[in-house]
Amino acid sequence: MSNTDLPSQGPLTDPVRNPSSAAEPVRTKRAFLLILLTLLVPGSAQIVAGDRKLGRIALRVTLSAWLLVVLALVLLFTNRTLLINIITNPVASLLIVLILAALAVGWLVLFVNTLRLIRPVLLPTRMRPAVVVVLVLAMVVSSGSLGYAAYLLNVSRNAIGSIFAGGPAIDPVDGRYNFLMMGGDAGADRTGRRPDSLSVLSVDAKSGQTAIISVPRNLQNAQFSEGSPMRKIYPEGYNCGDECLINAINTEVTNEHKDLYPGVADPGAQATLEAVSGTLGITVQAYVLVDMDGFAKLIDAMGGIRIKAGGWVPISGDMIDEANGIHGMPLGWIPAGEQKLDGYHALWYGRSREFVDDYARIARQQCVQQAMLKQLDPATLLAKFEDIANAGTKVVDSNVSASQLGSFVDLAMKAKGQDIKRLTIGPPDFDASFSTVPDFDQIHDRVKKLLASASSESSPAAAPGDPALEDTLVQSGSVPGRLSAAGAAGPLAGLPATTPSPSPSSSSDFTPVTTTPEGEPITEAMLNQFKREGNEQAIRDLVATNGQCAPL
Repeated sequence: MSNTDLPSQGPLTDPVRNPSSAAEPVRTKRAFLLILLTLLVPGSAQIVAGDRKLGRIALRVTLSAWLLVVLALVLLFTNRTLLINIITNPVASLLIVLILAALAVGWLVLFVNTLRLIRPVLLPTRMRPAVVVVLVLAMVVSSGSLGYAAYLLNVSRNAIGSIFAGGPAIDPVDGRYNFLMMGGDAGADRTGRRPDSLSVLSVDAKSGQTAIISVPRNLQNAQFSEGSPMRKIYPEGYNCGDECLINAINTEVTNEHKDLYPGVADPGAQATLEAVSGTLGITVQAYVLVDMDGFAKLIDAMGGIRIKAGGWVPISGDMIDEANGIHGMPLGWIPAGEQKLDGYHALWYGRSREFVDDYARIARQQCVQQAMLKQLDPATLLAKFEDIANAGTKVVDSNVSASQLGSFVDLAMKAKGQDIKRLTIGPPDFDASFSTVPDFDQIHDRVKKLLASASSESSPAAAPGDPALEDTLVQSGSVPGRLSAAGAAGPLAGLPATTPSPSPSSSSDFTPVTTTPEGEPITEAMLNQFKREGNEQAIRDLVATNGQCAPL
């Protein structure tokens, strides 16, 4: 064939647009080149070797998509909150899902068109399978990834809609967001949950510095905040006797006082929030309620949690003596030492209070919360996103506005890695009897000092001459070097010897108790034998440190 027979493009471009005239090695290289072009610059293969009109349209879409990606990266580094708010907004997220799905389909069409341009029949027989395999892999990496991203975003969108409210946004109070975290059971025989776990997560609105304040479920005479409808019924506090524990408010309001909260989705949770606000002397703006029976699913979806346990924890059997709080033979035990807990065992680790008091359980619950936050890293979230999102819709309920998720996720990212300060309205920060006859002025003072230490505008080091503040920081776990002094001469003085003195969950400088005082290894068989003999005191002595815990 002479040069006059070549197309007008010239001899250098002829093999690309007219492979039939090229040698077999050139056809093979051309095939892989077209696949690479479609993968890296969708539409470019069509421009150089096929339908230029289709290629131009595809290139315009590709350039627009790249511009959006660059804009997202700019927002990621300059205004992360806005980016997350866009992604979590129900309308914007639906639009993004549709765009991603359309791009995935479009990219798939381009790869099919590229296969037509390659014309596999012109390739050497031995190379045809390799070219097809490479094209399919490139299609999966590109179009498949976009389709999967659209699917995950839709899962996230549905989960956010199921869990979070569509109400108005909340503003920080005194520079902080305060969230009430409640964990409880909502069995078929109950109307409303009776929270077994109450804690306030207080987050500095600028820095993300966090403090956790744990409120025992058996706190009496809880004070309702100003403006609470329940103050009309209990103006002097929730003080109807031993039955009026703070965790009973949810059920009572749900059963008897719904009319006081017209238009409120969960009156019991709202009333509990108001009681915690008044009791602590702060404004709690929102709540997150975790159904403990579904909690195990969330832990399993995460792949379990890793902790260091200070003492053995029983998986309790049925109650056989309710008056004295005695259970039957334990169904199992969680050993002391480093453990990886699945959902079932993590639930029992945070729930069990047999042989110890509520305050050991509170310490373990704080530890479980920390372990979840610490181990829910981006890799885990991405790998198990669907399971975690689906579990969350069955486990979590909240009145947090979905419109603020961007702000709160941004704060959570700032908080990651920072020390978390703690205060428990009971041992080790207050006397064991304090929850029965609480001094609310003292609570308010301690909470105020704790939050001041967790503020972006102050730090513990800024006020070394304030003994009260220093004591608060010591007892909340912010000054590990003085824990032993606080335990010996502080609020724990005078408690029975068998009462556990849990270290703050943030401190890992404890040695798990794995042997008896005589040096014999503690085993499940040993503990069960004491149980069969009715020697519960021996068990209490051996497991007294099970409130000690640290996330790994």
